[in-house]
Amino acid sequence: MTAHINGIDIISPLGLSREEHWKALLDGCSGLGPTQSFDSTRYDNPISGEILHFGPDDLPKRLLPATDRMTQMSLVAAAGAFDDSGVDMSQVAPLDVGVMTAATAGGYAFGQKELQNLWSKGPKYVSTHQSYAWFYAVNTGQISIRHGCQGHSGVIVADDAGGLDAIAFAARRLARGNQIMLTGSVDSTMCPWGRVAHASTGQLSKSADARAAYLPFDERAAGWVNGEGGAHLVLQSHSDGRYAAVLGHGATVDDPRATPGTGLGRAIRIALDAARLRPGDIQVVFADAAGTREADRAEAVALAEIFGPDSVPVTAPKAATGRMGCGTASLDVAMAVLAIRDQTIPPTVNVEADESLRVNLCSVATQVPITNVLVLARGVGGFNSALIVGT
Repeated sequence: MTAHINGIDIISPLGLSREEHWKALLDGCSGLGPTQSFDSTRYDNPISGEILHFGPDDLPKRLLPATDRMTQMSLVAAAGAFDDSGVDMSQVAPLDVGVMTAATAGGYAFGQKELQNLWSKGPKYVSTHQSYAWFYAVNTGQISIRHGCQGHSGVIVADDAGGLDAIAFAARRLARGNQIMLTGSVDSTMCPWGRVAHASTGQLSKSADARAAYLPFDERAAGWVNGEGGAHLVLQSHSDGRYAAVLGHGATVDDPRATPGTGLGRAIRIALDAARLRPGDIQVVFADAAGTREADRAEAVALAEIFGPDSVPVTAPKAATGRMGCGTASLDVAMAVLAIRDQTIPPTVNVEADESLRVNLCSVATQVPITNVLVLARGVGGFNSALIVGT
């Protein structure tokens, strides 16, 4: 499964572009703070990772009333990834270009607004765009329309793990007919409906301190923080030497009643086998980093079983942005590629690693030789995913 990553763009609480996000992350910045998108005073989870200065200025005005904020951000990041790749769409047959994204549930904020109109005003006041703007496949559809992509396309729904699964599926499509795939995920749940949906898991942090709200692998860990954003990537069957390649992928599903991620080790082994690599060939792991004591310990055990305790460097840059649904893992892949480009491991901010977990957590940006990176993701419902990118 070798698919070359020739284009990347990022949108996150740390920046509205690939390089802006990357610089802020390496500088140790955090994008977490009190929620501003809506009044969160009635909720137990006051901290968010929000994109505060996003304005879809480059999008056609007709799209704005027809799309959720999530889709608008996805369209901007997709255009940036295509631009970064250097692909001239006028020289490519539309049937050779596909789109594979991931989503948690689609346009939360758009759906909430229209449901409020239904309840308060009546059915005549519900937008006709509600029929698709909420839909989990809407980003794939809107990107396809805007860029004329008519090749095999789709969407993966597997919570955070879907952000890796979509990239792996896109890589497989290159071996089955498509020449170019736009993939990855941008997600947002910044509205009361989205907050309640995630709070129902019982895993959201209740801390009102932005520096202590999301602390994966820390003794103080007490849940994760909702974020928004993600990354899109352009995959091609050939490379112009811009970035790394997708080398291997593994996915498993646990009994949702079991400890989160108990099958994670099996997913890692599948990915290593697919990439024809050994554990010692991995220079850094981008952890799922759920931020709950139980889930963090399960991930630490999986890493220790495969790599040995206190061995392979581990990072969780999502501590600076929050968990943004499927966008989280796609963003991790984009950062893994940038880590290879710059030979630098990004930091895990604010966290003091719990020594009992035996995780070699990087708390500052660290320059080391990097060839292969393992990215991990888990999702509510028992989803586990592992993806390897390398040169």
